[in-house]
Amino acid sequence: MAIKITDECINCGACEPECPNNAIYEGGVEWAIADGTSVKGSYELLDGTTVDAAAKQAPVSTDVYYITPNKCTECQGFHEEPQCAAVCPVDCCVPDEMYRETVETLLERKDRLHL
Repeated sequence: MAIKITDECINCGACEPECPNNAIYEGGVEWAIADGTSVKGSYELLDGTTVDAAAKQAPVSTDVYYITPNKCTECQGFHEEPQCAAVCPVDCCVPDEMYRETVETLLERKDRLHL
């Protein structure tokens, strides 16, 4: 299951540099699959849409930091626990119930993002 940042976020930014997939963005900032990954060319998003990896996507949130579930792997294959949650001073990095995924699925995403 991907991690999400709740609206209790205080915009401290502590989580952003901790993400090994560069899946965390400041509110209002567009994101791309290619940001901080080795992906080039076409990439299929969770909703089945195929995009160019470098194409900018609409922000998930405009007010607080956010995690794009298309890049979140819960730090599987990198760390024992999600690093965003480990460093968040207000505990607003929580599991996103909309994206229930197995460890195998998360590891497959990690492998796709970091060829």
